[in-house]
Amino acid sequence: MKFGVVIFPGSNCDEDLIYVLSHIMGCKVERLWHKDRDLKGVDFVMIPGGFSYGDYLRSGAIARFSPVMESVAEHCARGGYAMGICNGFQILCEAGLLPGVLLHNDSQKFICQNVHIKAATSNSALTAGIGSDRALKIPVAHAEGRYFAPTEVLRQLNENEQVLFRYCTPEGRFNKEANINGSLENIAGVMNEGRNVFGMMPHPERAADTELGNTDGKLIFDSLCAAVNLV
Repeated sequence: MKFGVVIFPGSNCDEDLIYVLSHIMGCKVERLWHKDRDLKGVDFVMIPGGFSYGDYLRSGAIARFSPVMESVAEHCARGGYAMGICNGFQILCEAGLLPGVLLHNDSQKFICQNVHIKAATSNSALTAGIGSDRALKIPVAHAEGRYFAPTEVLRQLNENEQVLFRYCTPEGRFNKEANINGSLENIAGVMNEGRNVFGMMPHPERAADTELGNTDGKLIFDSLCAAVNLV
């Protein structure tokens, strides 16, 4: 089993993600060019952060029409796994593979800093091995990370435990101060109803190497790999 990392013009976190998956996690990784439809037999598609197509129109709005996304949609419809990080999360929402949208931060500013998040459910591959009582320190870097969904969609997300992570204080409290971009209910990540497509705004790949002095993000990759048996 192996991962595939999609590369768009404007992707800038693809090599970080490839490094973590291959060198830190010891997984097989394929590079997937945005113009290709061949997923090269990968089991888990990763869509990295960056500024696909320069973030023209809305972030992810052009990337969703790339040839590779047709194959990603088919892969997910068959039950295959996919995950989007930051811009990847935006792309998956624009493609309709995840519920909701990512709007401009309520500050109208680009945010680049460490934040804290807590798992909102243990019923997912990303969070099963983390526990709900631990606040993880993970970097963010986005201008359009404010999660929004209609009231009925939000209700379904909560009822089905589809919220993956929420922004919190270092002590693990959910409040307005911890909500760095104005997301509804402090939401930092969600998954689809089938529990095989995931998206999150924070960058776990930037907190997965001891050389960086923070390995909280590796806990997410550990949980993911253990749950889907990719290592």
